[in-house]
Order: sequence, then structure tokens, then C-alpha cells
Amino acid sequence: MQNVHVINHPLIEHKLAILRDSKTEPFHFRLLVDEISYLMLFEATRDLPLKPVEVQTPVAVAKAQKLATSVMICPILRAALGMLDGIFKLIPDASVGFLGFQRNETTLEAEFYYAKLPADHASRTAIIIDPMFATGGTAIDAVNFLKAKGVKDIRFLALVSAPEGLNKFAAVHPDVPVYTACIDEKLNENGYIVPGLGDAGDRVFNTGN
Repeated sequence: MQNVHVINHPLIEHKLAILRDSKTEPFHFRLLVDEISYLMLFEATRDLPLKPVEVQTPVAVAKAQKLATSVMICPILRAALGMLDGIFKLIPDASVGFLGFQRNETTLEAEFYYAKLPADHASRTAIIIDPMFATGGTAIDAVNFLKAKGVKDIRFLALVSAPEGLNKFAAVHPDVPVYTACIDEKLNENGYIVPGLGDAGDRVFNTGN
């Protein structure tokens, strides 16, 4: 899977271990999702294009570089909302394009129900964010939607991924890079990542049973 990039860093590994722990409280879980997303974004944006600019310092004019593209963060509702704060710490002027998918517990497929993109979405670099990259269905549908809307530069950021989903995604969208903190063992019969970290949305928003 040439389009998959596993981000290995001691701080990410450490925080991911605590994130997985079923005893981690919701407030701490949210904090860790925020922190890991922040750390991962460095790699996911490493190749963003730059343009030369001149900046007046207190001493003289300096030749510098700024981003040559505008960024659109696309959280998959609802779990990815827990990742937004970490993203905004690094790219505070990014726009947000919301993508709503709901898992059908019978078919295990994602069902699309909502989208809201900025008016200039086609000219932006889109970074889709979702804590879990499981079956790959949601990721494929999200990229299909953005491509149909004219978005050219798309990348995906996930905390934990399953090999089945990554393989399925790579077969459909080999041009879209996926950045993940970990590739886990497999999916279980219910389509959940093993060992995973449970239902990320429920743990972020404390809505589990």
C-alpha cells in the first residue's frame, strides 16, 4: 500500500497506548485525540506547496515562504469533531467541510446524510479526518464525494486503521495518501478494528452504554 504512511513517533506511541485503554476517562480521551491529531498533522502536510514572500521584520526585509494553497479540513461526523481543535492549532485559518456518514449496524456500510463545504472547496487542499479507518467504506465514499465536487488534492488522516479497509481504499483511490498512527491486526465480525480503541465517537462524547 504505497499510499499509506504510518507515522511513528515516541510521543504518538505513548499517547496511543493511553488512548486505547478502556479505563481512560472521556475527558482524557478527548485530550489525547486532540494531541495525537496535532502531532500527526505535521506529516500529513509535509508536502504542501509554498510560495515565496517578502516580510518586513523590525530590522530588514526577509525572504520567506507561505502556504500556496488554502486548506479545507473535512471531519467525518461525528467522531472526527474531537480532532478539530488539534488541527486548528496548526492551521487556524483552515475552512471546514463537514461530511456526515452514519454506520448501518445491519449492513456495516456507511450511509451518507449530510455535507456542507465552503464555496471555494474545489481550489483547496482537503484533509479528511476520522479517528478510525475500519472497513474503508466511509473513506471511499467521502473521497468519491469530494472528487465529484472538483477537489483535486485530497489526503486522509486517521488515528487507527485496519488492513482490510486500507487495502480496499488503495484499490479505489491509490492517488489519495492516508496518514495513520497505527495499522491494527484486523476487523472483527462486527466491522470493528481489533484491538482498536472501541467506538471513538462514544468515547469522545461519552455516549456509550
